[in-house]
Amino acid sequence: MRTTLSAIWIFATLNYLYCDVLGLMDHNLLEQYLAGRVDDIDMTPGFLLAAGVLMEIPIGMTLVSRLVNNHALNRWANIAAGSVMTLVQVMTLTFGSNTAYYWFFSIIEIAATATIVWLAWRWHPDVEASPSPGGYEAAGALSSSR
Repeated sequence: MRTTLSAIWIFATLNYLYCDVLGLMDHNLLEQYLAGRVDDIDMTPGFLLAAGVLMEIPIGMTLVSRLVNNHALNRWANIAAGSVMTLVQVMTLTFGSNTAYYWFFSIIEIAATATIVWLAWRWHPDVEASPSPGGYEAAGALSSSR
């Protein structure tokens, strides 16, 4: 489960980033970035810091999901972070002149972070301990049969 959650966080992060890259290719949006004001939002150092902190959530969760061995802490961190990112993404759709590509990526991002919340909510300690096909157990069985 830890690997699955981490993989979904990576998937969500790549979608956030590529949507932002496309935004830089959109000449109307690029002109606003260069002017320092996008859809009535000033691109101040404080705003950019807040945006950086917000984006650090999914980036950091790729590590937290994989490295934190405490089941309860890992589970609740994924539920909290996934909920925050889902809510923020839904809220971004309610303001500004969102483009078709923004909606496309937002739907994918919302689905990914909502899936993280759902999986983490259903995650029980015994699920982590069960053997998985193709996992270490299978590799050990193959090497011992030689």
